[in-house]
Amino acid sequence: MNNIALGIKGEKLAQKFLKKNKYKILETNYKCQIGEIDIVATKNNFLVFVEVKTRQSTKFGLPREAVDEYKQHKLKTLALYYQRAKNLFDMPVMFAVVEVLGDEITLIENAF
Repeated sequence: MNNIALGIKGEKLAQKFLKKNKYKILETNYKCQIGEIDIVATKNNFLVFVEVKTRQSTKFGLPREAVDEYKQHKLKTLALYYQRAKNLFDMPVMFAVVEVLGDEITLIENAF
């Protein structure tokens, strides 16, 4: 399976997993001029920005390890852009990572 197909599969699994865990999905693959947010959701009155990382093996490390300082900074910038665009400054924000490793899904809330 190529990386694009693997990523799409991982995002679908992540959406299903989040819904099962009482997240309300607002948007998927939100694109703007500075980048893309995989999933925007709400849970317990939090606006949650979710990064999905999918891998078939740990040959190159755990998927969550790809959410480095650079990626975290980018996601924070994207989240602020989204809040401005949607006028959602009244909700507290949380960042989460959904790690898909083979058939195993791990949700990391308050990831950074």
